[in-house]
Amino acid sequence: MSSLFTPFTLRSLQIPNRVWMSPMCMYSAAPEGPDTGAPTDFHLTHLASRAAGGAGLVMAEATGVRPDGRISPWDLGLWNDRQQEAFTRITEAIKAHGAVPAIQLAHAGRKASVDKPWLSDRYLTEDENGWQPVAPSPVAYDGLAVPHELSVKEIQQLVRDFADSARRALAAGFQVVEVHGAHGYLINSFLSPASNHRTDAYGGSFENRIRFALEVVDAVRAVWPEDLPVFFRTSATDWLTENPEDTREGWTGENTVRLAKELHAHGVDLLDVSTGGMVRDAKIVAGPNYQVPFAAQARNQAGIPTAAIGIITEPQQAEEIIASGKADAVFLGRELLRNPYWAQNAALELGVEPRWPDQYAYVVKRRKH
Repeated sequence: MSSLFTPFTLRSLQIPNRVWMSPMCMYSAAPEGPDTGAPTDFHLTHLASRAAGGAGLVMAEATGVRPDGRISPWDLGLWNDRQQEAFTRITEAIKAHGAVPAIQLAHAGRKASVDKPWLSDRYLTEDENGWQPVAPSPVAYDGLAVPHELSVKEIQQLVRDFADSARRALAAGFQVVEVHGAHGYLINSFLSPASNHRTDAYGGSFENRIRFALEVVDAVRAVWPEDLPVFFRTSATDWLTENPEDTREGWTGENTVRLAKELHAHGVDLLDVSTGGMVRDAKIVAGPNYQVPFAAQARNQAGIPTAAIGIITEPQQAEEIIASGKADAVFLGRELLRNPYWAQNAALELGVEPRWPDQYAYVVKRRKH
């Protein structure tokens, strides 16, 4: 039996396999007007097709918990009724194909208000439908605007914003909610000493820098059903400390283990392990499985289930990651853009019967050559 296609249970939720669709920004929502931030027909097709393609869990892209939390004006949001209602047909479509609908709730922090990446990826001013970013400290991400330093009162409001979006996600039919704490966005920028220069209760010591993340998790867990799982995406390293030529202090794999233990104690069921995104000039040697050791480290040292991501492209590669205990699942991103039916093809290669939609199965199974 294939480990990759063994069901995985978290709390009361059984996920049919370990091939999961990673959240990927599509920059395709309306940037203004009554449908701002609401998913469109494109998002429905994009997400439902990966469920039909056999992914066990399909996660909607980073979804802003409020308008200034979007990465760009074209990002999804979940702060009003119209957005919530538009997500409902997406969750229904994902479930109809036998997959679990999940959503990543996010605030982009100091990396917010930028253009579409295939246009310029530059900062957009208020005259261009943009806004001033916010962050724990007034330290700009290279090339973007200097962010507004959040007050304690504003931080507390952000915690409530995450909880409100989680309530809406549940009402829209999602079965998994993920808190985005990676890639240099708001929560990650509180965690890392490279971006958090505060001297109050939210900065300085490790315990202070993780405070906001834990408060968000507590607020989300409080409104999320006890029988459904909460995920947390982390950047396991900033790739600064690992570079002997870089004198900047950064977040490390050891820090991630410490955080993972706290997250698990606060009700997080799985750590979605990525890396990087804190600074533009970090030296990252990317290649197949290059982030998997961090997922394995957190899983083995913190005792929390993990998902691995990053240049996982081959069925046997994914199978080995799960079978060897390096992670409990794999998140595929670009590979599922190239091939929405990757999971079906992987199942065939690994000797497993694919989970075809009924409309396909009666024809596909009948064919002998």
